[in-house]
Amino acid sequence: MEAPALSMGSRRNEDIALDLMKFVAMTTGYGRTAGSSVGFQGSGAAAKPEDYAAHLLELYGKCLKAIDGK
Repeated sequence: MEAPALSMGSRRNEDIALDLMKFVAMTTGYGRTAGSSVGFQGSGAAAKPEDYAAHLLELYGKCLKAIDGK
């Protein structure tokens, strides 16, 4: 079986969306528990780790849609 030919530097949309999600989450504190960071404290603060994971998955979906152009 041959793998699809990818040129140097080409990446899957999923990988790009994941990097975008990491960047947004790290720079904004998106979905973190209340009181864990200084600065912006929007209503997106998660109370439990499960909520934090749900916020990150939602953010990943938004990033993937943005990358796909949908």
